[in-house]
Amino acid sequence: MGQQSFRRTLLVFVGLQLGQVMSSIDGTIVATALPTIAGDIGGFSRSTWVVTAYSLAMVASMPIYGKLGDLYGRRRILLSAIAIFLVGSMACGSVQTMDQLLVARFVQGLGGGGLGALSMATVADIVPARQLGRWLGYQGVIYAVASAIGPIVGGLFVDHLSWRWAFLINLPIGLLAAAIVATKLQLAYRRIPHAIDWSGSVLLTGGLSLFVLLATLGGHEIPWGSARALGAGAGLALISVLFLRRERRAPEPVLPLALFRNPVLRVATGINFTSGLLLWCGIFFVPQFVQQVREVSPTRSGLVLMPLMFGAALGTLVTGRLVARTGRYRTWPIAGSVLMTVAMVLLAGLDEGSPVLAAALSALLLGIGAGFVMQPSLLAAQNGADPSQLGTATSTTLLFRTLGNTVGIPVFGGILNAGLSGTGLSPADVAGALRPVFAVAVVVGLVSIVVALRLPERPLRERTAFEVGVARERVLLQTAPPDPEVIR
Repeated sequence: MGQQSFRRTLLVFVGLQLGQVMSSIDGTIVATALPTIAGDIGGFSRSTWVVTAYSLAMVASMPIYGKLGDLYGRRRILLSAIAIFLVGSMACGSVQTMDQLLVARFVQGLGGGGLGALSMATVADIVPARQLGRWLGYQGVIYAVASAIGPIVGGLFVDHLSWRWAFLINLPIGLLAAAIVATKLQLAYRRIPHAIDWSGSVLLTGGLSLFVLLATLGGHEIPWGSARALGAGAGLALISVLFLRRERRAPEPVLPLALFRNPVLRVATGINFTSGLLLWCGIFFVPQFVQQVREVSPTRSGLVLMPLMFGAALGTLVTGRLVARTGRYRTWPIAGSVLMTVAMVLLAGLDEGSPVLAAALSALLLGIGAGFVMQPSLLAAQNGADPSQLGTATSTTLLFRTLGNTVGIPVFGGILNAGLSGTGLSPADVAGALRPVFAVAVVVGLVSIVVALRLPERPLRERTAFEVGVARERVLLQTAPPDPEVIR
């Protein structure tokens, strides 16, 4: 990569990361602002849906963006995602009721679903797989830092400006990202015959929505044995059957089932799901231990998560550089799964007398393990996918990671609530209720190790996915009449 090419790649990378920063910060920035928002516009009983609406829209739209990027070109679809996100951000900053905020957050999530998936796929378009680990490492660091500072930024806006700035701050960032992508990202492609799988998209969105709603509300607001729960479960089963039938017949399926015949992609999605579960178990329940068991302030408990985010950033940097140097990635998801499992074993051993430092060190180990797992497994998926399905493979892998995030908290929360039923809230009681949460996470970690051991090692491509696609297109042009419509 020449100096001029490197500068252009770096500038495009910055523009892509600005979009991802908006998405990752917005997933956490409302955490500290929610009480103030609910006090200002009302609807406190539904305030948790401000987070759920955003994550639900992201999960539902992510695979669709991957397919649209493969069909129409990632630049124009990425710009569309930024535009949708900014419209949602403006709406969030001007709402007057909780109902309006929930709708605006859903729109914002529809845009956010494309920012992360398309950004990562675009990086793979412009960087050879051999060098991709390093760039994905930088991307992982940015994601970890942005997620960690989200609650802090939200608190600063609430204390010194207005909670509305937690959403309006996206406007200048998004406009700058759009300007860079529009002017500097040049990915030419040849339009090919295609058909959008709208039926599959609707079924996928409906199925994921029911799945997330059941995982979020099941056992709490919706008792598992109730008619609503049984009806939702039956609806989910029916939609799943219809979706699988549709994807087998669709000429351009939104989620090609053939992807899962690829052993690299099959293992990568599994690892991302289990690691998402483990990571968010730590993010959510380590502060619970620190606050409820060790009885420290919320501010101090938030600082205990800094080692986790630092560890994740360190892990992604280390693996990114070493994968780029050696061309081998298989060892890291295995080692990361082991580290995450050991961290959960240590957390399961905490009691009311354990020091806060022990929780912080366990969080650090968990973060390093997550950094070892997530970026190399994503790189493996991108390297193992056909260049024509790069966006779909990327978004599918990230979809399973996001599902781990989304499902992990309510599932582990249900285990915690079951342990607290009939007991008080003394530090010893909370520590006892948290122990089975981390014990179940240990089992998830063991499953992650078994899955990671099945990851095949494939040589990393020396050319970018875009260059591979161009070379293939030239071969096709030698045997077919040229297409007059070439889009830049």
